Amino acid sequence: MMLESIAQLLHGIITLYIWVVIIASLLTFVQPDPNNTIVMTLNKLTSPALDFVREKMPFVMFSGIDLSPVVVVIGLQIVDIVIRGLLIG
Repeated sequence: MMLESIAQLLHGIITLYIWVVIIASLLTFVQPDPNNTIVMTLNKLTSPALDFVREKMPFVMFSGIDLSPVVVVIGLQIVDIVIRGLLIG
């Protein structure tokens, strides 16, 4: 019972972060004011993960297209599946 609760909590956190990455990525298409509080918060939340992917996998950026958010989302989904599989069984 306790492990299920932990798994559900982690699933919720991972899902929330996936949505934060998606929203931050979509905002890059409209180029909002970088001094906006929401934009600054989204950038602070997503920059570490996206920068890590860009540094470790430089091939995710080609022809001006940055696919690091896709890599982060897929990676988080894999982590979510593994964690739930290990904790719930």
